[in-house]
Amino acid sequence: MTDILDPPVTRPMQSPSSHLVALPVPIRGRVIRFASWSVRFDPRALVVCAALAGATVVVGLWSISVGDFPIPISDVVSTIFGRPTADSEFIVGTLRLPRVLVGAGVGAAFGMSGAIFQSLVRNPLGSPDIIGFTGGASLGAVTTIVYVGGSATSVSVGAVAGGLLSALAVYLLAWKRGVHAFRLVLVGIGAGFAINGVIDYMITRAEINDVQRAAVWLTGSLNGRGWDEVRIVGLALLMLGPLAVLMQRQLDRLDLGDDTAAGLGVHVGRAKLSLVLVGVGLAALGVAAAGPVAFVAFVSAPIARRLVSSPRACIVPAAFVGALVTVAA
Repeated sequence: MTDILDPPVTRPMQSPSSHLVALPVPIRGRVIRFASWSVRFDPRALVVCAALAGATVVVGLWSISVGDFPIPISDVVSTIFGRPTADSEFIVGTLRLPRVLVGAGVGAAFGMSGAIFQSLVRNPLGSPDIIGFTGGASLGAVTTIVYVGGSATSVSVGAVAGGLLSALAVYLLAWKRGVHAFRLVLVGIGAGFAINGVIDYMITRAEINDVQRAAVWLTGSLNGRGWDEVRIVGLALLMLGPLAVLMQRQLDRLDLGDDTAAGLGVHVGRAKLSLVLVGVGLAALGVAAAGPVAFVAFVSAPIARRLVSSPRACIVPAAFVGALVTVAA
């Protein structure tokens, strides 16, 4: 879903005089216009999102039904819709359903965050788990575990704070008359190595009980996740998800280059900072709910672009891809 005011896509064509001529490429989709704004709906993107959502539901139901105590899928569906049996009420409602919901929500958050950063830096290596932002969230959580020893809520707060502080540090270190994509990636990768070194040092100096807790958390897992984690990731998607979708218009213009984006009316510095904050917030809250699950943010956006056949950020399809990948894994 993108705004109709996006600049036209062009492609070169060889003319008889051997000069390249830029011809407009038709943009797919149906335009819905309102009083002061308009929206373009791409049928292929809608079909892809619907198919991914359906696959996520099917895989999620199967995941709930299997285990040490198998439950028929019909009983799983009945329990979800408020008609539980004596056995399924606890197993589905307390143990397995929250795990699947956390997996879908965390995958969606990571997918959106990866789509934002990879499009922002115009580089597939710009995933938050590669350029240090996920590592910063992990550092905040480990610091809370080792030195505070708080509850799951305090660990989540520490993860969000660590992610935001690491993003701010990388952003400032990469600033030199603006933030360029290659500099942000290089500084972020270096910051990620430094953050991992600090985490390793803290673990070697911590008490054995804190080490065990931190090691389990750093693995990244949906095991033992409950409704508290569902609320965390649900809050992230409810607050930051719509912002990410609305900001895709600016993201698409930044993908054309800073000068072109500025010529189209985008305040480049402010837009980049806003996108970084939204992307880091999604990644940090995802880490807070399930730990630093690797590679979901890295692979979701490229897969979504292939499925939709679009060079744009594809934030919404990337969210569905991330949800399916995490639940299936």
